[in-house]
Amino acid sequence: MTLKTINEDNYEECLNLKVSVDNTDFVDPVAWSLAEAWVFYDDSRPFAIYADDVMVGYVLMYIGEENHQIINFMIDSRFQKRGYGTAAAKLCIEYLRKDYNASKISLPVEPENINAQKLWSSVGFTMTDDMEDGYLFMRLSFTQHEN
Repeated sequence: MTLKTINEDNYEECLNLKVSVDNTDFVDPVAWSLAEAWVFYDDSRPFAIYADDVMVGYVLMYIGEENHQIINFMIDSRFQKRGYGTAAAKLCIEYLRKDYNASKISLPVEPENINAQKLWSSVGFTMTDDMEDGYLFMRLSFTQHEN
């Protein structure tokens, strides 16, 4: 799996990614997320998620103010239940740790989105009591020797 920059060659394909019907209330459309990344350009890192040469998903990460976050994460409905979500989640963690020396990573989840909570728990995130704009935050912290 790889994260690739969204550019003139792949943005249309990225805009056509769709979440499963079960997740439409939980994940922002890619167009909205890309607009947000454009507005907050300096601190945003949007990527297409690829399995081999096939685009299977999208992620937006925030890297500002030593507050590393995975903001929007989705695997296209055609590629669900194949392990891509877990593999891509680990790739995002590795990217933030390696490229930005993240000592902790946060991510917002809808309180009702149990599947997302299970996914992120499976890669080491824990639920916090922090709530902002209706989202609960999960966090992953690294000890000094892990960095």
